[in-house]
Amino acid sequence: MAIGVAMKGENTHYNGRMTAFVILSCAMAAMGGVIFGYDIGISGGVTSMEPFLRKFFPEVYTRMKEDSTISNYCKFDSQLLTAFTSSLYIAGLVATFFASWITRALGRKPSILAGGAAFLVGAALGGAAVDVYMLILGRVLLGIGVGFANQSVPLYLSEMAPPQYRGAINNGFQFSIGIGALSAQLINFGTEKIRAGWGWRISLAMAAVPASILTLGAIFLPETPNSLIQHNNNHEKAKVMLQRVRGTTDVDAEFDDLVKASAISKTINSPIQKILQRKYRPQLVMAIAIPFFQQVTGINVIAFYAPLLFRTLGLGESASLMSAVVTGLVGTVSTFICMTVVDRVGRRALFIIGGIQMFISQMMVGGIMAAELGDHGGLNKGYAYLVLVLISVYVAGFSWSWGPLGWLVPSEIFQLEIRSVGQSITVAVSFVFTFIVAQTFLSMLCHFKSGIFFFFGGWVAVMTVFAYLLLPETKNMPLEKVEQVWKEHWFWKRIVGDKEEAAADGSATVFSSL
Repeated sequence: MAIGVAMKGENTHYNGRMTAFVILSCAMAAMGGVIFGYDIGISGGVTSMEPFLRKFFPEVYTRMKEDSTISNYCKFDSQLLTAFTSSLYIAGLVATFFASWITRALGRKPSILAGGAAFLVGAALGGAAVDVYMLILGRVLLGIGVGFANQSVPLYLSEMAPPQYRGAINNGFQFSIGIGALSAQLINFGTEKIRAGWGWRISLAMAAVPASILTLGAIFLPETPNSLIQHNNNHEKAKVMLQRVRGTTDVDAEFDDLVKASAISKTINSPIQKILQRKYRPQLVMAIAIPFFQQVTGINVIAFYAPLLFRTLGLGESASLMSAVVTGLVGTVSTFICMTVVDRVGRRALFIIGGIQMFISQMMVGGIMAAELGDHGGLNKGYAYLVLVLISVYVAGFSWSWGPLGWLVPSEIFQLEIRSVGQSITVAVSFVFTFIVAQTFLSMLCHFKSGIFFFFGGWVAVMTVFAYLLLPETKNMPLEKVEQVWKEHWFWKRIVGDKEEAAADGSATVFSSL
């Protein structure tokens, strides 16, 4: 079967170039990714620090240090410990629906501002926590911040970017996540060495730094031309902003398409009912499938619990934190590579290449752990570092495929009238399955043991086939024209194209007979 993805229809090219104004605005907005990444990196690190475990999770600490009968795979199996990590994502899930309304009704900028402010307060609570309840309350506020940021920032980046650079600009969100995670891992590696045992407080409180930058920066962020048209009857202001964003006064073609899209969006009273219509079925499927697949790659096994995983393999506390730094560095560099090639190579090719890479490395890690790591003792150093290399290969595959593209593709496939609700569905699905993975992983590790890698590897195989068969290419397509890719895709055109074309043919027959 031939998988047709090439665009045969009209591919409108708007005037404009990459401007310093766009770069600076998007760099500031992408700090929303930094706060998300910082939290991912910091939570996995502090949960492996002995003073942190001794204060908040003493039963886990006792099990790790004194219980010689428990399996390697079960030392960290604690629902309260996983609740520390996963509570953020339940809060984020709820927050994203409020963020959707704010993003649609008030604009992208207010949502970014709200996200930064909530995250700032959560960081302060986490750093000052005196008991586990205060700790988790801080996590809930961090989750609200992440929910708002993940809803608004990818939309902001996609709407500001010129179509030919949209992939690189939007991937800046995932790159920022990588920068945040790497920064957190380096801070964890340093604070773990504070002998007084309060280094974890510095790790948690330092989340206030990127949150402060995002909150203050959001005050000065320009609103996107799309949002200005949607919320202001004076379109001249939006046109001036579009000219400034594109670096040219010749923006009539793009401006006209934005105005038309806005007019359609204003006729929509219920975006949720709208996105359930047949003609939006491909977008709805992708809004659910892509974030689901992104989470069942198993990446959060590494992102949240890398230090705990490396301790399971037999590495010490400091070596485990340094191993997490290595994987964080690999992920950040790989995301940068994706930024440089995504608008040339395309989305589908990177999805497929990354999927194959992740599948092979996960199978090898699972095989080594099954053969060499029993319930007691650890891997010898040679195998432990081989696993570290293979996990780095896996992280690289994710970081130039399902990591950045999992945010990019959903942000560019929705028409304006369903864009906010579509992004909300994407973020909500992401949070639901992030919560499930975060809450169940340590228990799954205890019961599945090395089979956990075969479990996630199986999902990677499924999602790679899914991308090959059902995901059309969207590189270089203007946002307001991207719906055309579904009408020309070998499968989706049966759902969104045939009826429209039949109706058009019928109309032509009627007119020709008159």
